[in-house]
Amino acid sequence: MEKVRIEHDFLGEKEIPNEVYYGIQTLRALENFHITGIPISKEPLFIKAFAYVKKAAALANHQSGILSKEVTDAIVYASDKLIAGEYLDQFVTDMIQGGAGTSVNMNVNEVIANVGLEYMGHPKGMYNVLHPNNHVNCSQSTNDAYPTAFRLALYWKIQAFIESLEALQLSFGRKAEEFKEVLKMGRTQLQDAVPMTLGAEFHGYATTVREDIQRLHEVKMLICEINMGATAIGTSINAPQGYPQLVTNILRDISGVPVVLAEDLIEATCDTGAYVQVSGVMKRCAVKVSKICNDLRLLSSGPRAGLNEINLPPMQPGSSIMPGKVNPVIPEVVNQTAYYVIGADMTVTMAAEAGQLQLNVMEPVIAYSLFNSLTFLENACYTLQRKCIDGITANVEICRNMVMNSIGIVTSLNPIIGYEQSASIAKEALITGKSIHEITVLERKLITQAKWDEIFSMENLIHPKFINL
Repeated sequence: MEKVRIEHDFLGEKEIPNEVYYGIQTLRALENFHITGIPISKEPLFIKAFAYVKKAAALANHQSGILSKEVTDAIVYASDKLIAGEYLDQFVTDMIQGGAGTSVNMNVNEVIANVGLEYMGHPKGMYNVLHPNNHVNCSQSTNDAYPTAFRLALYWKIQAFIESLEALQLSFGRKAEEFKEVLKMGRTQLQDAVPMTLGAEFHGYATTVREDIQRLHEVKMLICEINMGATAIGTSINAPQGYPQLVTNILRDISGVPVVLAEDLIEATCDTGAYVQVSGVMKRCAVKVSKICNDLRLLSSGPRAGLNEINLPPMQPGSSIMPGKVNPVIPEVVNQTAYYVIGADMTVTMAAEAGQLQLNVMEPVIAYSLFNSLTFLENACYTLQRKCIDGITANVEICRNMVMNSIGIVTSLNPIIGYEQSASIAKEALITGKSIHEITVLERKLITQAKWDEIFSMENLIHPKFINL
């Protein structure tokens, strides 16, 4: 058997290793783009999405009388193989490339063509029988096939990220219930504020994650609007009458993604606003999860010279020189992941802004950025949940002692003795080191011990009620 085959395009001929299923245009991309070193095979959902697009296009073209049953069956067979996860190693083009994704689209077209040719009993490269452009890419352009596949993959990856956030929310919810009777000091601007429970604090974390889950569900539906059938710029050139709606309906049925055809295909072909929205929601998630990690690091700081209100699970020795030191490595790694996502949002913003006229050619870097952000933050959320939140314990006595020794509890006396008197007590306590109880009850005798006990009972500190004289 020949070790190579000769393929040609309008730029000339090239030798293609006969064992590979990609062709000349993929080889040119492989030679041209040495950017990330990350091939598109590292995003298998993207390849799966492309296969659904090609399968839907073949079926629509067959129903429109454009493709024969034999050719259609071969394309469907090859597409199903890709959907099943086969031939991933044949997708070699770099995640970031010039050409608005043409290299990726042709990589898919060539692999499907050659897998289909073998299915039909022909050798690879016999494109007069099954052609990457004429048949696999029939009634399509990179400019509608690439963004449609991108959106399908985004839909699946957003759903996977939602599931990681749901697991994180449940973990915070379990801790909220576990710590619901743990009295602690609330803080604003890193200063003592008023009492609360550790459970309420963790319940707040669960709520803030739940809000982001809702935003993600909303944006997931936003990317279901596709421009399939727009072909080059949105005029549907070279596509049969009725093809855009037909291929959209088929794609929705076979993929399970509730895609709808955009009303204005010209606008939809150049607009990347949905990606900006996805990226913005990802940035929001990253910022909020990172804020929680900052809190966890503060609350667990010490153990002797910090807040030490909670204990994070010890995951590894924290120092090569300081014996016994254990660092909050899980919140730290989630922080760093969040910073990456926040930076990637700027990349998406600039790439979306850079689309001129009828096409945004920067879509590959948008795809690279969003895919990475979704994957990294999904992994970070599972890591945070499994290796940190689930194992947190509370230092109950330390939390309670901080409350009772705090100056902040003077706020509860405002309705009885007034703000000015309360401020005076707080100032004296700060200067002298005396407790609020000592100054208020024992020295100034502003309230009775019974009233003090009523105000600062465990129940009232956790669930405060309005109390006056």
